[in-house]
Amino acid sequence: MQRQWVLVTGASEGIGRAFAELAAEKGFDLVLVARNAARLEQAAQAVRGLGREAVVIVADLSDPVEVERAWAEASIGRRIGWLVNNAGLGSHGKFAAPDGWARERLSLDVNIDALTRLMKLALPHMEGAGGGRIINVASNAGFMPGPGMAVYHASKSYVLSLSQVVADEMRNRGVTVTALCPGPTRTALFDSAGIGDLPVVKRFPMPGAADVARAGWDAAMAGQRVIVPGGMNKLMAWSTWITPPGLLLSLTRRFWARPR
Repeated sequence: MQRQWVLVTGASEGIGRAFAELAAEKGFDLVLVARNAARLEQAAQAVRGLGREAVVIVADLSDPVEVERAWAEASIGRRIGWLVNNAGLGSHGKFAAPDGWARERLSLDVNIDALTRLMKLALPHMEGAGGGRIINVASNAGFMPGPGMAVYHASKSYVLSLSQVVADEMRNRGVTVTALCPGPTRTALFDSAGIGDLPVVKRFPMPGAADVARAGWDAAMAGQRVIVPGGMNKLMAWSTWITPPGLLLSLTRRFWARPR
């Protein structure tokens, strides 16, 4: 039987790198995709240090041509048994701000378009090879609207919804889809989104990327469609169903607020 490879996007750091190292520990070889070549090579060296093979593909997933190229390079001659759609971007500020579009456009390109296209490419590949597993890194943000990070929250809601639908479509067809919905996690996303200085980021006790990756991996192995790691995060996700919309917006606005 042809060996299975694990394809991880956004693999150069944070949750993506944690997934890569975890997969290597589980005995898988890796295809690592990200746009930062130096950091990506560091992640690859960590995988090789665990005794597994690591193929590096430097690609900017905000470009649809690069998405297609990344999949082609990853899958030709290899059976991609796992796809971890981890790459993601965010931005902080009011949606109506005139200077926010460039970053928001990139967020939509990566969080939604690239993730969706890679799933569309992976599903027939996996089904034809006898099965596979897809992990889409969504967020607890996907359960609620997010004043201050409106596009990010909306994009993760899309990921959560799409993942559940595709998981249902693929039932009994050998491919599982899991939406991983972590709460705030100590990664570089906060700095890249311009929110590393927010009080909530500095004070909120955040789990490490390795803990989040392990929760996602275990859930995928169990065929679980949605996983929210951590008791407090589960409570927050559940509470969105019973919290009045106006109050939920107010609470989220305060969560992302900058100090005056």
